[in-house]
Amino acid sequence: MILEGTVLRGRDFEPVEGRVVVEDGTIVDVEEASVESTDIVLPAFVNAHTHIGDSIAKEAGAGLSLDDLVAPPDGLKHRLLRQASAEEKIAAMRRSLQYMQAGGQAAFIEFREGGVDGVDAIHRALDGLDIEGVVLGREESEAMHAADGFGASGARDSEFGELREATREAGKTFGIHAGERDSDDITPALDLDPDFLVHMVYPEPSHLERVESEEIPIVVCPRSNLVTNVGVPPLRDLLDRTTVALGTDNVMLNSPSMFREMEFANKLTDATAREVLQMATVNGADIAGLNAGLVEPGRDANLLVLDGDSDNLTGVRDPVRAVVRRAGHADVKRVVY
Repeated sequence: MILEGTVLRGRDFEPVEGRVVVEDGTIVDVEEASVESTDIVLPAFVNAHTHIGDSIAKEAGAGLSLDDLVAPPDGLKHRLLRQASAEEKIAAMRRSLQYMQAGGQAAFIEFREGGVDGVDAIHRALDGLDIEGVVLGREESEAMHAADGFGASGARDSEFGELREATREAGKTFGIHAGERDSDDITPALDLDPDFLVHMVYPEPSHLERVESEEIPIVVCPRSNLVTNVGVPPLRDLLDRTTVALGTDNVMLNSPSMFREMEFANKLTDATAREVLQMATVNGADIAGLNAGLVEPGRDANLLVLDGDSDNLTGVRDPVRAVVRRAGHADVKRVVY
């Protein structure tokens, strides 16, 4: 397979005219050459934090606080999940996954409610789709063993020490929410030695020092944080210290669009377009343990092709800024898995 156009090559997304050569699902070469195609070729996105189960309740709970919306066990989302049948939840999740796949996402990291049944439900929703789910079970060790790891709600909700140790012994990923509404749960979350943290809207200097020294990646979800009225993560402080990835969080609150999340993060904060594109691709892939997220030889060929001659993108002078600030689902020409 050969893809031609403006290729956003390597970790810096250097725009080069040429072609990407793919063999057996792997990028084998990126050739600079004069080509006629106006396509833009870049890595497919990795959505580093999702709650796809919320697909049954999009835009529910307007005006509710964060706790009233999502706090276990009786936040609105948990009540709605209990009321829905398994088939209703699976069908709704599949619709969201199809939307994510069509929008250029190669993979996502899912914090999956519902124990073992919840893990089974998203695996059923994924059946036959190309998008890859890195599923982190919740609520019980059995869910962790049935999944790719454990996704903890937050250190204020429960003691996760035993589950953390069980996850470590199983050689799987452990992620946890921290610092979403205040700083109180950050230190106990850090003490669990997580593989990554989610949100970190309210880190204090001591937390930032630990994140840097312990090399703990962070996933931010800025649209979700504004919807729940908790603030904006300090992206510059985080980016200067560790790997930062981008997630869309609850489908209940926001569409799972990485295009929207990138534009929002870039226009709302001082993160550069290049940094935001790294957050949406290679950084998420690194946290997920995937050999993807970059257009370079040896990487898996999870690629996104945008129509550079669409009404929206024609005339673009800076393709990296265009992908982050301007592009959308309508510009997607092809997603390669």
